[in-house]
Amino acid sequence: MASIPVETEFSHWRISNAHSPDHDFPVLAEVDVVVVGAGPAGVAAATVAAESGLSVLIVEGYGFAGGSAVAGLSATICGLYLASETEREPEQVVHGFTERFRAALAARGGVTPPQRYGLTYTVAHDPLVWREVADALLFNAGVRVMFHTQLTGVIMDADKYTGIIVHSKAGMSAIHARRVIDASGDAAAVARGGGKYFFGDEGRIQNPTMFFRLGGIDTDAFWAQWGADTISPPAITEAIVSRREKGADLPREKIWVFRSTRPGELLVNATRLSDSDGRMLNVIDPEDFTIAEMLGRKQVRAYAEFFASGVDGCRNAYVVDTGVEAGIRQTRSIVGVETLSNDHVLECRKSEHGIVRSPWPIELHSGNRPKLHWLLDDYYEIPYNTLVPAVGENIIVAGRCLSAEHEALASARVTAQCFELGHAAAVATILSLESDRGYRDIAGSQVRAIMAANGSSL
Repeated sequence: MASIPVETEFSHWRISNAHSPDHDFPVLAEVDVVVVGAGPAGVAAATVAAESGLSVLIVEGYGFAGGSAVAGLSATICGLYLASETEREPEQVVHGFTERFRAALAARGGVTPPQRYGLTYTVAHDPLVWREVADALLFNAGVRVMFHTQLTGVIMDADKYTGIIVHSKAGMSAIHARRVIDASGDAAAVARGGGKYFFGDEGRIQNPTMFFRLGGIDTDAFWAQWGADTISPPAITEAIVSRREKGADLPREKIWVFRSTRPGELLVNATRLSDSDGRMLNVIDPEDFTIAEMLGRKQVRAYAEFFASGVDGCRNAYVVDTGVEAGIRQTRSIVGVETLSNDHVLECRKSEHGIVRSPWPIELHSGNRPKLHWLLDDYYEIPYNTLVPAVGENIIVAGRCLSAEHEALASARVTAQCFELGHAAAVATILSLESDRGYRDIAGSQVRAIMAANGSSL
């Protein structure tokens, strides 16, 4: 079987999973579009592409859609609302597929009203309802869905991606596709085909976290002490520091708690995961991923004990569950035709080729307290070409693996923007197939115009 070698990653793992069209794997399907990953970006991409009449197949390693929003239990749709230092009602500036999904959650009672988060707002969703909404959208659009299916390689004809190799309990097989949308979050398909990528700021990436839900809460008493903001008040931060100085495993002192859609329950973002010696964990490496999850579950118990013993309304608190996996903020970013720069975000730049608005702050997790840089009363637009790999044909990315500098990605990676990035990738794919053009030959302004007609705020 012919094989195209690609670059080595880490000291003990190698990606060399690009196969030529004369592979000898059984062919499972031949479709217009294959989407890798069923997180927010993948669900949006698959749904929009299929609704245009294209044959679409989506593969996902878990037995459900959702990615970090569900498996990682992040359970918030951040990036919908403007930030402001003035007291005012939430102003939503991102719509399109994002709003379509949020509204479907709301129709099932699966999302909260806006909650104060510092200078902006966010909403929290029920992870089970999220899965049900995604199932319905994919099914109704006619997407062929394959859960429990892992990407292991790609099929390359010179520099063209012409399909993927997948593995499941049934064995290994090939899916041939005219276009590939990499919504894996990790640029998994791009990397296996030899596409260029990087990790954050010279290898320094944001640390993962372990979200958890607390039940048994007297929520009236809790919010009376905590206050209106989901970000911890000074008294809580001081109490965490004090408990940590006495030996408690509470490495992060600025924590976030959100109202759940369920009575007597809180959604908590409190942990900070690194190796026992302080080493950064890169969850592309399965050993690091494992360390993050084992330490994360241990750390959840420490924070739950803190709540039960020192926070009003939490005397009878118990851990309902944690994420199925550690919450991933950052892994590979592609080298794109264009890169979203830190300055682009800080200066709130717009562009005729912008395909997604983002008002979300630069939310950088790399210490014992997150660093927030607010974009006040404004937003920037993510350019289309940040989704297009600089090398390789017939492939586009959607979601957090877009081409972005470290701080810029800390703003662009959140759920509202990922939905719209998937929407943009689908529109570009439709244009690419209809006109037989490569992704690099499509104008972002054309993608933008179609997305606006679809309801996106552009």
